[in-house]
Amino acid sequence: MKARTPSESLTIMTEIVLPNDTNNLKNLFGGQLLSWMDRCAAISAHRHCRRIVVTATVNHVSFKHPVPQGSIVTLEAKVSRAFSSSMEVCVDVFIEDNTGQGHRIQANEAIYTFVAVDQLGGPIQVPPIRPETELEQKRYDGALRRKQLALILSGKMKPEEASELKALFFPENADKTS
Repeated sequence: MKARTPSESLTIMTEIVLPNDTNNLKNLFGGQLLSWMDRCAAISAHRHCRRIVVTATVNHVSFKHPVPQGSIVTLEAKVSRAFSSSMEVCVDVFIEDNTGQGHRIQANEAIYTFVAVDQLGGPIQVPPIRPETELEQKRYDGALRRKQLALILSGKMKPEEASELKALFFPENADKTS
């Protein structure tokens, strides 16, 4: 399979925070934002593999800033790394300031994992990723460490098998394999 770039999976969605999207403090419900991020990330994963995808995990969500009612919210998702049938997708969430100047700040971010499936729901192979920018390379490199950590926490991998994590925490032993 031919490698694809993260930019080929870029998905941008824009929403406005309406009163029914908010909590008692007139800020965007976290659950509503998670739903928007899941949709944006799913489209990105689909664009990468051009197959049906299902959400496997929400690996990380960071709520940095509240998103007030009336805000214009832009979500940007790209596949950061592809494994055999799964893809890690990073979602960045921005809000525009209310001054009309067009400035925006990053309010939130998340990392999702999707699996490509066939018509019967079985996993299928996806194309690899070829990062192009420094940020894409950083996210690509970190994806394997995040995957290994998730496998350890779920009991599917022994800590001593996590080569990328060992190299991160014990660089002096990186050349020594067990």
